[in-house]
Amino acid sequence: MNKNLLSIAIILLAVAIVFVNIWKPTSTDGDKASTDTSEEDISADESIPGIDLTAVKEGKAAPDFELTNLEGDSVKLSDYQGKKVILNLWATWCPPCQAEMPHMQNFYEKNKDNGIEILAVNLTSMDNGQATIKQFVDDFGLTFPIPLDEDGDIGRQYQAVSIPTSYMIDTKGIISKKIVGPMDEAMMENLTKAME
Repeated sequence: MNKNLLSIAIILLAVAIVFVNIWKPTSTDGDKASTDTSEEDISADESIPGIDLTAVKEGKAAPDFELTNLEGDSVKLSDYQGKKVILNLWATWCPPCQAEMPHMQNFYEKNKDNGIEILAVNLTSMDNGQATIKQFVDDFGLTFPIPLDEDGDIGRQYQAVSIPTSYMIDTKGIISKKIVGPMDEAMMENLTKAME
């Protein structure tokens, strides 16, 4: 008897689940209009307060920023206009970032006198402190500029949701390509050749 009762309860539960998932309450035109408006408002808002996410797209000018490096010197993106720039966003704890760094250093050494610059912005607000970053730089023998994003603003603005994220910026300061994931030397070579 208990098995029959349990079977009936399971069947009734299954019917109720199907009914709830299929049945949709009818709405008035006023309800529908208010629903459509709220959905439209959400999809149209592509900004985080204080940060315009629509400004960082291929074909648009790269938003300028000013950060300090490990030595406390100021680094501005606009100071590199006239050069091809690889803007890389990374952190020390990120395995793909660790794999990419030797390629970036080799590429930098070969191309730093050819009008190509690497700005490797460390996402310091998400990292393990400046001592860890300094140790990482020393361990990998990195010689390209490493600005520190201590507040996380540049990481948010440049949409570094997954790291490493890199932007190829041409000599006029225009973003030509966004790359999510690690690059190797050959990829950097091809991407910089394709830029003005």
